Amino acid sequence: MLKFDLKNKTQVVVMAVFLLLLPLMLQGVGNFWVRIADMALLYVLLALGLNIIVGYAGLLDLGFVAFFALGAYIYGLASSPHLFETFAWMKTAFPNGLHTPIWLVIPVAALFAGILGVLLGAPTLKLRGDYLAIVTLGFGEIIRIFMNNLDHPVNITNGPKGLTGIDPMSIFGFSLGKGIEIFGYKFGPLVLYYYLFIILVIVSVILSYRLETSRVGRAWMAVREDEIAAKAMGINTRNIKLLAFGMGASFGGIAGSMFAAFQGFISPESFSLMESVMIVAMVVLGGIGHLPGVVLGALLLAALPEVLRYVSSALDLQAVTGGRIDASILRQLLIALAMIIIMLMRPRGLWPSPEHGKSLDAAAKPASK
Repeated sequence: MLKFDLKNKTQVVVMAVFLLLLPLMLQGVGNFWVRIADMALLYVLLALGLNIIVGYAGLLDLGFVAFFALGAYIYGLASSPHLFETFAWMKTAFPNGLHTPIWLVIPVAALFAGILGVLLGAPTLKLRGDYLAIVTLGFGEIIRIFMNNLDHPVNITNGPKGLTGIDPMSIFGFSLGKGIEIFGYKFGPLVLYYYLFIILVIVSVILSYRLETSRVGRAWMAVREDEIAAKAMGINTRNIKLLAFGMGASFGGIAGSMFAAFQGFISPESFSLMESVMIVAMVVLGGIGHLPGVVLGALLLAALPEVLRYVSSALDLQAVTGGRIDASILRQLLIALAMIIIMLMRPRGLWPSPEHGKSLDAAAKPASK
């Protein structure tokens, strides 16, 4: 258990003050940087959810973006005029529209994504390693293609055109998209979304930590280390795996609903295979199964592409090189190079679990005579 002595309390207070002031400082520089912080927090939510599946239970999931997409489309359909334009009876039943409040969005998105996670996990219980990765990868692509083609014969998702006009998040009737002014200081929508996302991240970290130290968390780790031994000890590996898929997927559903409200527009292109790969990379590069490492990996990989985008545009690399180097290609090259260097220098991640490191070091030492 964590011991909160005076030193730890001081660190927590300093960190809390920094997190509260960060969006205000970034807003002074430009809203571009606040948006980067907001998106980084959303990816932290996704990485925490995937960490339950990959880090705790040891189940490789390359289709995690499917739960992200489901949460986004649930909120998008409930908070955009699309369904009212498609079905006349809905416009009659709800003449003022569906302006979904946050207290309803989060449970519904978590519930539906969790159910989808269980449905994914049920047929893959006997699969491991590469086979499980291939099946989950295919599942993620099926969901994306499904969303892309569900515009006929009945237009549900509006296909590749996506959903527009999505309402911003509303809390007790107050819309985060309007901003607020306190004592003459303007808090823009991006800043308000930042505070909402940071609250969700803090709650998710606490929940993940409690799960890790609970009986369920220990059962997940037993299955991760040796499934046969875990089954011999009386652990119901079937239910434990399904619970991991369901719990992790619920995090993805919540993050998806927040993404739809934040962007105001969603389309199948936002939920490609590359997104799943990046989320897995965040967990692996940060440190599988270690909460601080997962958060660090998500923040770095979410912010690094956008920072490089700003640097490449500021330096005007295309003009410098006479148009021979495309800025977007160079940006992806630098990201891939950074990932390779990290994996070579820190094979267990940037911030691996201390216990995991001790076990590896002990295994590497030759047996004493």
